[in-house]
Amino acid sequence: MASGNSTSKRGFASMNLERQREIASKGGRSVPAEKRSFSQDRELASTAGRKGGQSTGRAGE
Repeated sequence: MASGNSTSKRGFASMNLERQREIASKGGRSVPAEKRSFSQDRELASTAGRKGGQSTGRAGE
């Protein structure tokens, strides 16, 4: 286990800036727009959002 005041670079912090940007840029291009179901069907997105809201709304009852 690391001592209290020392930190080690892990994950993105251990990579050079160019490599970080290369990986981060892939996030926006991971799935083409035509394959994202919610971008094609507003009703499907609305239904999914409603279900999510209902399930989280019950938690506070």
